[in-house]
Amino acid sequence: MATTSIRMLFAQAAACCALLVTSAGAGWAANPAAPAPTQAPADAPAAPAGTSTGDFKSLDGEVQGLRKEVLDLNRDLFLLEEELLFPANTQVAVFLSLDVGTFFELDSVQLKLDNKEVANYLYTDREVEALNRGGVHRVFIGNLKTGKHELVAFFTGKGPHERDYKRGANLNFEKGVGAKYLELRISDRQSLQQPEFTVKEWE
Repeated sequence: MATTSIRMLFAQAAACCALLVTSAGAGWAANPAAPAPTQAPADAPAAPAGTSTGDFKSLDGEVQGLRKEVLDLNRDLFLLEEELLFPANTQVAVFLSLDVGTFFELDSVQLKLDNKEVANYLYTDREVEALNRGGVHRVFIGNLKTGKHELVAFFTGKGPHERDYKRGANLNFEKGVGAKYLELRISDRQSLQQPEFTVKEWE
């Protein structure tokens, strides 16, 4: 029920944005207070250039303000939805980071939690580039009961000498009260001239 209510709020926010933007544009275009244009005499001085520029700027400012308000509302609703769907006492999240550049080029990641597949993500070139610049990607978020669990990750991509490369890493961990955060880390291991794949808990 909570999920349905949040989704309805999202739809209402989007509809509100469209209505407000449309109304603002229509109100300016068909302003009843604006006098009807009249034919100026041939010898009448021309109207100064830019007479309506201020009106356009004012309307554009109103529209941009409305869009920002709706975007802020959508962000708040998204955070609220996550809090409702994934409460802190049962939440588990898995993130991925890269520290490579020589021995591995990431293509995809598959996650299994307690022998059940929970994520299978294929990365684009732009996403890999962002990760190489220090970005962190949240691969999975879900709910997990307290107790012992196992996370297994499979990494697919290009290894040394452009060979197809697939490796796995696993972590046995215990979920207590409170959110649990896990990190998949791919790094270059210079001593072995190979990539290294690890899974660790965030303290």
